[in-house]
Amino acid sequence: MNATRTLTKQAATGALTGLALGDALGFPTEFKDVPAILAMCGPWRRMKLPEPAVVSDDTQMTIALGRGIRTAMDRGPLTPLRLLRPVREEFVDWYHSPDNNRAPGRTCMKACHLLDGDRIWQEASQTGSKGCGANMRVAPIGLVPGLSEEQRAGAAQLQAALTHGHPTALAASDLMARAVFLLAQGAEPLGLVGQLRSYAYENSGRYPQRWLGDLWRYAGDSSPEAYIRRGWDECLTALGRVQDALRSPSPETDPCLGTGDGWVAEEALATALHCFLLFPEEPVTALRRAACTRGDSDSLACLTGALAGAHLGAGAWPKEWSERVEYRSDLLSLAALWDS
Repeated sequence: MNATRTLTKQAATGALTGLALGDALGFPTEFKDVPAILAMCGPWRRMKLPEPAVVSDDTQMTIALGRGIRTAMDRGPLTPLRLLRPVREEFVDWYHSPDNNRAPGRTCMKACHLLDGDRIWQEASQTGSKGCGANMRVAPIGLVPGLSEEQRAGAAQLQAALTHGHPTALAASDLMARAVFLLAQGAEPLGLVGQLRSYAYENSGRYPQRWLGDLWRYAGDSSPEAYIRRGWDECLTALGRVQDALRSPSPETDPCLGTGDGWVAEEALATALHCFLLFPEEPVTALRRAACTRGDSDSLACLTGALAGAHLGAGAWPKEWSERVEYRSDLLSLAALWDS
């Protein structure tokens, strides 16, 4: 990628806008199969952004995480203790918000209810859940400049673990943040899955003790290494499915048939990558493909939009779409911090 383009593309604006646009496009099609979506919307390649462009809890929780990160980093370099309190408070505020009426996931709601108090966070974490609610919101961590690899990975896993304590939720969130970071830095889409697989192999036995504490004990595993390896192994399998699907790409076929419906973390990551990599230079087409699926379409399109926007920047999205997506001002205020 051209170095000037990388510096000027406004990856954070592109990623956060794309995330919200995908969410708004996929929100009305969630829980519908492809024939029902086509009957409602017409040909998938011409799907229109709804009027108004209302988003789901995916965007709401992304903003909550972004605000928590902003508060943490206003206080100094990112550390587990510095991140934990403001993100926890933002999640609890979201839980109580009257705007939290967008069919939020059960795991997020239960965990946030338990976080609303003084118990240690590991007791609130739902260690049996690997729903996609953890990686749908993680994109901001891939966009924050100046983090070390240890900070980025630890923060991605910690924010996931506050609600979804299954190791696959942690690994998938780490991989999503890594993908957003790589694309924002100018990585070429063609090699992205290979880079993510290498990253997963390198981290498969690495438990971030400083960030997670003794969370592994709550999941009943024999060791922290055994706990975290479960998550990386499932994500490696899912990334392998993406590579298999892209060997014979079939844009007109529902991507969920090849890489999963996306209700769980590793499938959400895989199918979003699948949709993005089918159309790496056609971001709106990628969003439409993700929204016209039988699976968790708002989360799939949300993740796809974050990937496409990190890759192509703010210019990826039609002005008439980006100007009317819900929470636009909140998204742009966060992006302005990270684009500079």
